Amino acid sequence: MFLFIIRRILTLIPILLAVSFIVFGILRLSPIDPAFAYLTQSQIPPTQEALELTRIELGLDKPFFVQYGIWLKNILSFDFGISYVTKRPVLDDILYYLPTTLNLAFLSMFVVIIFGIALGVLGAIKKDSIIDKSLGVFSFFCVSMPSFWFGFCLIYVFTIYFGILSPYEELSLYSYILPVTTLSLMSLGINTRLVRVSFLEHKSQRSTLYALARNLNKSTINKKVLYTSLLPIVTSLGMHFGELLGGAVVVEILFGLPGFGRYAVSAIYSHDYPVIQAFMIIMVLIFVILNLMVDILLAYLNPQIRYQKAKNEA
Repeated sequence: MFLFIIRRILTLIPILLAVSFIVFGILRLSPIDPAFAYLTQSQIPPTQEALELTRIELGLDKPFFVQYGIWLKNILSFDFGISYVTKRPVLDDILYYLPTTLNLAFLSMFVVIIFGIALGVLGAIKKDSIIDKSLGVFSFFCVSMPSFWFGFCLIYVFTIYFGILSPYEELSLYSYILPVTTLSLMSLGINTRLVRVSFLEHKSQRSTLYALARNLNKSTINKKVLYTSLLPIVTSLGMHFGELLGGAVVVEILFGLPGFGRYAVSAIYSHDYPVIQAFMIIMVLIFVILNLMVDILLAYLNPQIRYQKAKNEA
């Protein structure tokens, strides 16, 4: 298992290098001159002399690969540069905004895991009953309802109509209720159906039918079936956490949360290149780490996956 984890980490290094090169190259291909954006945000007239001096100051006069090398060396030491807008180190802004986004995503993931598994198992156990059909309608509603529209409905009902929850108050666990409900909606519907299907599939296997025929304890059988149903669910949850991070951008704007996504969107509008580069790299890093954790968890639950990957990489 230890060697498997080491091999997986080593395979991520070239992926991260390739992604960093693409991120840096894409922003350099932008029609907006970074020196012009810097002067504009600093409220300095972008004269030809000022542009040339700024390019020298920002290192933009150097060859492309030299710029990339300097940028890569800096981010490896957590130096993401200075924001054109806030004039603060980008790392300080990241440390301020990122926890809100991660809290939002992790709380939503917690809701998806707990309620998705519970409702999915309930629907499978009560197959074809009124409960199962009601859960099917609920899942269809979750998947069909756009998150931003559902968020507007929650704000209207709980803030304007009843006046019991305010989405724009000071950050606390209480202020996350509406955003987390909005963000977790779609993933909850998908995972509820996925858990139900996976549970029913494993419950119809011969080993389970044999255990039922021997009149063994149903609770024990259901626990065993749930355990064997975890593989597709774990894979799905890994992908859905990425979706939650992406969806957090819209939810942060809708509910006025000071998150990393909202910060990045304002940086895109103001052409704040150091912030945009940092946002893209950090989001890719989070996705890669999540995929690594999912792979490790899958290999732990099913050793056959570990041996097969080792065989393919040999």
